[in-house]
Amino acid sequence: MEKKAALVIVDVQNDFCPGGSLAVAEGDRVAWTLNGYVDRFTAAGLPIVATRDWHPAKTSHFKIYGGIWPVHCVQNSPGAEFHPSLRLGGSVMIMSKGAAPDVDSYSGFDGVDASGVGLAALLRSLGVAEIFVGGLATDYCIKQTVLDGLLHGFAVVLLLDAIRGVDLAPGDSARALEEMYRAGAQAVGAVGELRF
Repeated sequence: MEKKAALVIVDVQNDFCPGGSLAVAEGDRVAWTLNGYVDRFTAAGLPIVATRDWHPAKTSHFKIYGGIWPVHCVQNSPGAEFHPSLRLGGSVMIMSKGAAPDVDSYSGFDGVDASGVGLAALLRSLGVAEIFVGGLATDYCIKQTVLDGLLHGFAVVLLLDAIRGVDLAPGDSARALEEMYRAGAQAVGAVGELRF
């Protein structure tokens, strides 16, 4: 791998996994798969970022306040915690998104760290030129993170074995994949395909 890479794990939180308030079918399985990527990036000394939905209790994102989603990932709630199967070490950088009460913030690039630094600025400060993206959900936060990564000038690789979709309408995830590929995203199908 010629460009400095980073792993971006998107929203692998309890509320998006089976038993959560906005569960993605088999969403928990991405945690186990992503652990293999975490191990590879850690062994290579490459940065790892995890994004999380971090909603206030009252937000226009939620159906009860005019949005389309059930209440999920409320700040400091059990549902907002990362799934327990996901192994995130102490060096993983956490980006929180969706904290504004009137903005949906699907993209990881809407997130900020504890100091208020956005994802694009953080990645650039680390010399990152290429991001590998996995997590939840293919047709919303993954899609928007990938598209925004490309808009910010990063090369983007989608981790096909480490994503799952919501599919509110049948085929949403397939259409999201097509849109990401058309925009310039690449893909790998398994951790063994990484070349670094």
